[in-house]
Amino acid sequence: MSTIREICKKAREGKDVMASLSTVAKNKALEEVADALVAQTDYILSANKKDADEWKSKGKNEGMLDRLLLTPERIEGMAVGLRQLVSLDDPIGEVLYMKERPNGLRIGEKRVPLGVIGIIYESRPNVTADAFGLCFKTGNAVILKGGSDAINSNKAIVKVIRDVLEANNIAPDVLQLIESTDREVTKEFMKMNEYVDVLIPRGGAGLIKSVVENATIPVIETGTGNCHIFVDESADLDMAINIIFNAKTQRISVCNACESLVVHKAVKDKLLPALKKRLDEKNVELRGDAEAVGVLKDIKTATEEDWGTEYLDYILSIKTVNDIDEAIAHINKYNTGHSECIVTNDYNNAQKFLDKVDAAAVYVNASTRFTDGFEFGLGAEIGISTQKLHARGPMGLKALTTTKFIIYGNGQIRE
Repeated sequence: MSTIREICKKAREGKDVMASLSTVAKNKALEEVADALVAQTDYILSANKKDADEWKSKGKNEGMLDRLLLTPERIEGMAVGLRQLVSLDDPIGEVLYMKERPNGLRIGEKRVPLGVIGIIYESRPNVTADAFGLCFKTGNAVILKGGSDAINSNKAIVKVIRDVLEANNIAPDVLQLIESTDREVTKEFMKMNEYVDVLIPRGGAGLIKSVVENATIPVIETGTGNCHIFVDESADLDMAINIIFNAKTQRISVCNACESLVVHKAVKDKLLPALKKRLDEKNVELRGDAEAVGVLKDIKTATEEDWGTEYLDYILSIKTVNDIDEAIAHINKYNTGHSECIVTNDYNNAQKFLDKVDAAAVYVNASTRFTDGFEFGLGAEIGISTQKLHARGPMGLKALTTTKFIIYGNGQIRE
């Protein structure tokens, strides 16, 4: 097994390979990788079963197993994401503008790759294909460090991809997988700023905190998702119930799932019993403040900790408020800057919510589950950034580029 330094050095050399690839060559390889993933479904699922069996044997959280599992449909989804990337414009080489200065210099800005991107992620093996596709299309070499839970799945997916690259006469070292599951190796990887240009952690709060605190490589932080839905007094309550049910239960283990419900006091008596009846279909545990408990009687009383918790489970907190300003204040205090929603028929309240809520994605009358690079038309995503520098929200192709100034002169010198 190669050392971390050797892996990073190979990726650095792969950066030069990527710089020479045309858009046509990149798109052809991506199409063939998509086809190969589907063709090799049985091989990938066999490797994934080893990971799932290991997970179950350790008695780990069954709810979180969903992050790890692959199905033929999910592998097809990975392929669809890659094909969508093929259909998108290649951002590399785009000249953002060109201006002429009074001295005759023409100065512009051009989009270029970041270089070598390192990605540290947990459980979800679909990230392996997504991350490769986005980095490859944008001319970046990539080093992947997945979690030990998905090691067999990741190895299988990477083998399929590297075989396609080799068949296309593209050095497979532009894609590297760190196979060691030793945490010390991961920490060593975080210090490889000599070779790696940027590091992107994708996972739970513990992983992100560890990367931010230990890395010497610049980090783009993808955050956790304590996502709220606020039901305003003018809301269509049937719509609200459908949105909440989808956002909470469609897939509980993802960062764009709803974890917290905020309800205007004027609609709590009508909304909450009907909502509870619907959520009982999925055995969702409700934890509410005094007013919510007063309506539903048999639910748990929420604690201060509940307001800030990303459950990733069939649990939902409920906070009642007197008006939209109180709702916005509560959301901005406890959210993680990910995705927030208002259900309302009041245009002014919708606009206030959009303007005042501090998050990467803010919705009016739609499920937070749409915060996703594929759903936003960006192709597969590298993660959802909750920070404000360089990238924010679902990170598609342009988020994996930087720019450089290009200057044309005709002999100018500075006096």
